[in-house]
Amino acid sequence: MNKAFAEQFATDWIDSWNSHDLARVLSHYADDFEMSSPMIRQLVGEPSGILRGKAAVRAYWSKALELIPDLHFELISVLAGVTSVTLYYKGAHDRLAAEVFHFGAEDKVIRAFAHYDLST
Repeated sequence: MNKAFAEQFATDWIDSWNSHDLARVLSHYADDFEMSSPMIRQLVGEPSGILRGKAAVRAYWSKALELIPDLHFELISVLAGVTSVTLYYKGAHDRLAAEVFHFGAEDKVIRAFAHYDLST
């Protein structure tokens, strides 16, 4: 993972979400990627907190955008690993969040793990 790729990914990912353009957001992901988030349990009732594939995640994110129409992310920090990037940011209602993105072929996300501040 190099700094330029990590920073470009972070900027485009945040901008994509802030535009509320799900096609643009999903363009960062492989077709069969896996998403893990405690919010998946709450919004779609999936007990594992894991969804697989763009269709399932698109439905989840569409529902989230309907529930939070003013959703806006503010990037705080970008951290790089060997084949992963972690974004630390402020999300809905200024709640702190971190997402870890693991990359595969063609620099597409194959697994993503969302984490949220539990104190708010």
